[in-house]
Amino acid sequence: MLTREELPECPVATTVRLIGNKWKLLLLRNLMYNGKQRFTDFFKTIPAISKKVLTDNLRALERDGLIEREVFAEVPPRVEYSLSPLGMSLRPIFDAMTEWGTEYKNSVTD
Repeated sequence: MLTREELPECPVATTVRLIGNKWKLLLLRNLMYNGKQRFTDFFKTIPAISKKVLTDNLRALERDGLIEREVFAEVPPRVEYSLSPLGMSLRPIFDAMTEWGTEYKNSVTD
């Protein structure tokens, strides 16, 4: 997790730093609306993401305390990702983004 000194002064900049790339937003969206996900589950709904980018973004979200990673002692190993309580606190932001995006799409004329 980042220290207070590493975070920007502006609260909006802090939020953008934590969730502000398209991959993180889509990963969080999957977890927010679909629940627990395995590594391969992300590929089904985010087909353009590479394994490296997926791995890097999952690690960053875990490091920042937004998601949790659970490893099951099985052969082959099974790993599931879920939102942490801190990640769940982003729900109002995602709900607002969903509402705004829907309204915008409905306002665009062909």
